[in-house]
Amino acid sequence: MSQEWNIKSRGHVCSLCQKPLVDRAPVVSALRETPEGYERFDCHPECWKTAERDWEPFSQWDGVYFAPVKEEKKEPLKKEDAGELLRQLVTLDDPAMKNVVYVLAVMLERSKILVERDTKELEDGTIRRVYEDRKQGDTFVILDPRLRLENLAEVQSQVVALLSGTKTLGEVAKEEDCAAEPQQ
Repeated sequence: MSQEWNIKSRGHVCSLCQKPLVDRAPVVSALRETPEGYERFDCHPECWKTAERDWEPFSQWDGVYFAPVKEEKKEPLKKEDAGELLRQLVTLDDPAMKNVVYVLAVMLERSKILVERDTKELEDGTIRRVYEDRKQGDTFVILDPRLRLENLAEVQSQVVALLSGTKTLGEVAKEEDCAAEPQQ
Protein backbone atom coordinates (compact mmCIF):
# COMPACT_ATOMS: atom_id res chain seq x y z
CA MET A 1 0.00 0.00 0.00
CA SER A 2 1.54 3.28 -1.10
CA GLN A 3 -0.29 5.52 1.37
CA GLU A 4 1.75 6.61 4.35
CA TRP A 5 -1.28 8.08 6.12
CA ASN A 6 -4.98 8.43 5.61
CA ILE A 7 -8.15 9.96 7.07
CA LYS A 8 -11.41 8.07 7.39
CA SER A 9 -14.48 9.87 8.72
CA ARG A 10 -16.80 8.34 11.28
CA GLY A 11 -20.00 6.89 9.85
CA HIS A 12 -23.39 7.99 11.10
CA VAL A 13 -25.20 4.75 10.25
CA CYS A 14 -24.20 1.19 11.09
CA SER A 15 -21.98 -0.13 8.30
CA LEU A 16 -23.69 -3.51 8.55
CA CYS A 17 -27.43 -2.95 9.20
CA GLN A 18 -27.57 0.64 7.85
CA LYS A 19 -29.61 1.85 10.86
CA PRO A 20 -28.59 5.21 12.36
CA LEU A 21 -26.06 5.22 15.17
CA VAL A 22 -27.47 6.65 18.40
CA ASP A 23 -25.85 9.62 20.16
CA ARG A 24 -23.75 8.54 23.17
CA ALA A 25 -24.34 4.82 22.48
CA PRO A 26 -21.55 2.21 22.22
CA VAL A 27 -20.06 1.67 18.78
CA VAL A 28 -17.45 -0.71 17.39
CA SER A 29 -15.08 0.85 14.86
CA ALA A 30 -12.72 -1.10 12.62
CA LEU A 31 -10.38 -0.52 9.70
CA ARG A 32 -10.06 -3.02 6.87
CA GLU A 33 -7.02 -2.87 4.64
CA THR A 34 -7.83 -3.15 0.92
CA PRO A 35 -5.67 -2.67 -2.19
CA GLU A 36 -7.28 0.78 -2.63
CA GLY A 37 -6.63 1.89 0.96
CA TYR A 38 -8.34 1.59 4.32
CA GLU A 39 -12.08 1.02 4.64
CA ARG A 40 -13.71 2.11 7.90
CA PHE A 41 -16.62 0.34 9.60
CA ASP A 42 -18.70 1.85 12.42
CA CYS A 43 -21.24 -0.63 13.77
CA HIS A 44 -23.68 -1.36 16.54
CA PRO A 45 -21.88 -3.80 18.88
CA GLU A 46 -24.58 -6.47 18.30
CA CYS A 47 -24.17 -6.22 14.51
CA TRP A 48 -20.38 -6.51 14.78
CA LYS A 49 -20.61 -9.60 17.00
CA THR A 50 -23.06 -11.43 14.74
CA ALA A 51 -21.71 -10.40 11.33
CA GLU A 52 -19.99 -13.01 9.22
CA ARG A 53 -16.61 -11.78 7.98
CA ASP A 54 -14.01 -13.49 5.85
CA TRP A 55 -11.39 -10.89 6.80
CA GLU A 56 -9.51 -9.72 9.88
CA PRO A 57 -9.55 -6.01 10.78
CA PHE A 58 -6.34 -4.02 10.41
CA SER A 59 -7.43 -2.27 13.59
CA GLN A 60 -10.52 -2.46 15.82
CA TRP A 61 -11.70 -0.53 18.89
CA ASP A 62 -14.76 0.08 21.05
CA GLY A 63 -15.97 3.61 21.52
CA VAL A 64 -18.95 5.86 22.00
CA TYR A 65 -20.75 7.51 19.08
CA PHE A 66 -21.22 11.27 19.35
CA ALA A 67 -23.65 12.79 16.86
CA PRO A 68 -22.26 15.76 14.95
CA VAL A 69 -22.98 19.15 16.47
CA LYS A 70 -23.83 22.03 14.19
CA GLU A 71 -21.36 24.80 14.81
CA GLU A 72 -22.07 28.44 14.21
CA LYS A 73 -20.20 29.93 11.30
CA LYS A 74 -17.08 31.61 12.55
CA GLU A 75 -14.94 34.11 10.78
CA PRO A 76 -12.25 32.33 8.82
CA LEU A 77 -8.98 31.97 10.70
CA LYS A 78 -5.92 33.39 9.06
CA LYS A 79 -3.62 30.93 10.78
CA GLU A 80 -4.45 27.25 10.86
CA ASP A 81 -4.60 25.35 14.08
CA ALA A 82 -2.73 22.06 14.46
CA GLY A 83 -5.78 19.92 13.61
CA GLU A 84 -6.51 21.79 10.40
CA LEU A 85 -2.84 21.66 9.43
CA LEU A 86 -2.73 17.90 10.05
CA ARG A 87 -5.82 17.38 7.85
CA GLN A 88 -4.28 19.49 5.09
CA LEU A 89 -0.98 17.61 5.20
CA VAL A 90 -2.66 14.20 5.23
CA THR A 91 -4.75 15.22 2.23
CA LEU A 92 -1.60 16.30 0.35
CA ASP A 93 -0.05 12.84 0.93
CA ASP A 94 3.49 14.23 0.52
CA PRO A 95 6.12 11.75 1.81
CA ALA A 96 8.49 14.68 2.45
CA MET A 97 6.14 15.83 5.21
CA LYS A 98 5.99 12.49 7.09
CA ASN A 99 8.00 13.80 10.07
CA VAL A 100 5.84 16.92 10.38
CA VAL A 101 2.64 14.84 10.11
CA TYR A 102 3.83 12.50 12.83
CA VAL A 103 4.85 15.30 15.22
CA LEU A 104 1.51 17.06 14.66
CA ALA A 105 -0.35 13.82 15.44
CA VAL A 106 1.65 13.34 18.66
CA MET A 107 1.03 16.98 19.63
CA LEU A 108 -2.71 16.52 19.11
CA GLU A 109 -2.61 13.28 21.08
CA ARG A 110 -0.92 15.02 23.99
CA SER A 111 -3.52 17.80 23.77
CA LYS A 112 -6.21 15.12 24.04
CA ILE A 113 -7.65 16.02 20.63
CA LEU A 114 -6.57 12.71 19.09
CA VAL A 115 -6.53 9.33 20.82
CA GLU A 116 -4.28 6.50 19.64
CA ARG A 117 -6.49 3.49 18.94
CA ASP A 118 -3.98 0.99 17.61
CA THR A 119 -0.40 0.41 16.44
CA LYS A 120 0.55 -2.02 13.70
CA GLU A 121 4.01 -3.10 12.65
CA LEU A 122 3.86 -4.23 9.02
CA GLU A 123 5.94 -6.93 7.39
CA ASP A 124 8.30 -4.34 5.90
CA GLY A 125 9.08 -3.05 9.42
CA THR A 126 7.12 0.20 9.14
CA ILE A 127 4.82 1.16 11.97
CA ARG A 128 1.38 2.66 11.37
CA ARG A 129 -0.44 4.36 14.21
CA VAL A 130 -4.23 4.64 14.15
CA TYR A 131 -5.54 7.86 15.72
CA GLU A 132 -9.13 8.99 16.16
CA ASP A 133 -10.30 12.58 16.55
CA ARG A 134 -12.24 12.62 19.84
CA LYS A 135 -14.82 15.20 18.68
CA GLN A 136 -15.22 14.58 14.96
CA GLY A 137 -14.55 10.83 15.00
CA ASP A 138 -12.25 10.93 11.96
CA THR A 139 -9.60 8.24 11.86
CA PHE A 140 -6.02 8.98 10.80
CA VAL A 141 -3.57 6.25 9.83
CA ILE A 142 -0.14 7.83 10.36
CA LEU A 143 3.27 6.43 9.46
CA ASP A 144 5.64 6.46 12.43
CA PRO A 145 8.91 7.67 10.87
CA ARG A 146 10.89 6.59 13.96
CA LEU A 147 12.31 10.04 14.48
CA ARG A 148 15.66 10.21 16.19
CA LEU A 149 16.06 12.56 19.11
CA GLU A 150 18.67 14.66 17.29
CA ASN A 151 16.13 15.36 14.47
CA LEU A 152 13.21 16.19 16.75
CA ALA A 153 14.13 19.84 17.42
CA GLU A 154 14.30 20.61 13.69
CA VAL A 155 10.91 19.01 13.01
CA GLN A 156 9.36 20.82 15.99
CA SER A 157 10.66 24.15 14.66
CA GLN A 158 9.11 23.34 11.25
CA VAL A 159 5.76 22.62 12.92
CA VAL A 160 5.94 25.89 14.87
CA ALA A 161 6.84 27.79 11.68
CA LEU A 162 3.87 26.27 9.83
CA LEU A 163 1.45 26.98 12.68
CA SER A 164 2.68 30.55 13.12
CA GLY A 165 2.59 31.23 9.39
CA THR A 166 6.28 32.13 9.14
CA LYS A 167 6.90 29.32 6.60
CA THR A 168 4.80 27.77 3.86
CA LEU A 169 4.30 24.07 3.22
CA GLY A 170 6.54 24.36 0.17
CA GLU A 171 9.38 25.87 2.17
CA VAL A 172 9.19 23.15 4.82
CA ALA A 173 8.94 20.37 2.19
CA LYS A 174 12.04 21.80 0.47
CA GLU A 175 13.90 21.74 3.81
CA GLU A 176 12.88 18.11 4.29
CA ASP A 177 14.06 17.19 0.78
CA CYS A 178 17.42 18.91 1.38
CA ALA A 179 17.82 17.15 4.73
CA ALA A 180 17.10 13.77 3.11
CA GLU A 181 19.79 14.20 0.42
CA PRO A 182 23.11 12.52 1.27
CA GLN A 183 25.86 14.95 2.32
CA GLN A 184 29.04 14.93 0.21
